[in-house]
Amino acid sequence: MLRAPARRSRVALLSRIVAALFGGYALAVLTSVAALTLPMGTVEAVLAGMQASFLVYAGAVIWVFAARSALRAWLGLAMVALPLLAMACKVWAGAVA
Repeated sequence: MLRAPARRSRVALLSRIVAALFGGYALAVLTSVAALTLPMGTVEAVLAGMQASFLVYAGAVIWVFAARSALRAWLGLAMVALPLLAMACKVWAGAVA
């Protein structure tokens, strides 16, 4: 049976891994969609978004494991995701209309 500090440490590590995998992926997707709001042609915006998404994903993974705690890692990802989500919602609303 694991003691409480060891269990807490493993849960924190698992939380960081999940944040790096899924949180980083979510940021990369939001970045690629939000790039369509840039003032350029659609093809150029798609290419810029795709290229930026690779950098964002790598940066998110680095951030998650560099943060002081798993909670800070999640909060940092959420702070970056909110403006990207707002821009992506503009794109999605325009696509429906």
